[in-house]
Amino acid sequence: MLVVEGIHARRGDTRVLHGVSLSVGEGEMVALIGRNGMGKTTLLRSILGQCAVTDGRVTLDGQDVTGRPTYAIARASVGVVPEGRGIFPTLRVVENLRMGLPRSRGADAAIERIYERFPLLRARARERAGSLSGGQQQILAIARALIASPRLLLIDEFSEGIQPNIVQEIGGMLQRLNQEGVAVLLVEQNARLALGISHRGYILEKGRVVAEGASSALLEDEQALAQHLVI
Repeated sequence: MLVVEGIHARRGDTRVLHGVSLSVGEGEMVALIGRNGMGKTTLLRSILGQCAVTDGRVTLDGQDVTGRPTYAIARASVGVVPEGRGIFPTLRVVENLRMGLPRSRGADAAIERIYERFPLLRARARERAGSLSGGQQQILAIARALIASPRLLLIDEFSEGIQPNIVQEIGGMLQRLNQEGVAVLLVEQNARLALGISHRGYILEKGRVVAEGASSALLEDEQALAQHLVI
């Protein structure tokens, strides 16, 4: 589904990624983990065409999408939950959901499907998104990314600033989505959390993949966890 091959990328004048490769197969959940500042978000932005790729390529279903605009990536059945959630706090919950739809046709039916999955959002539909708790805002951000029924979900640091019990609830939600066939690339600095719900993982250190493999095997590698990760 998603293949990243030897990506090099900059942010401004700084080289951040140095030949990063990874893949997410159909129906997989893959974790990209590492401490803050290691290049995880830059890689996600490179996939989405928001960061200039100086070498390497990104393919979706075998089609080269390197450097294509973000809207074109989204139209290729990709949903995105950005770091910091990216909700519109002054808009109502339902208005935030509508922002995730590429067109207004069929919007009511799509929103109803989201309400069935996330009853909390139905109950808070007319409230300002900024009035929700941090965990509720993250659920709204995920729901907005899912409203167009993507085949691949990219989610950046979903646990940040959220209390542990809500983090576990959202983790279970992502597992259920994955079991229903949505592929997930989970970018996260909390290693045990990400590896505990994913099939495979990659560890990013200073813009390079320093370890990869089955999530269960990476979880058992205490030396790698201590050396490279926040656990």
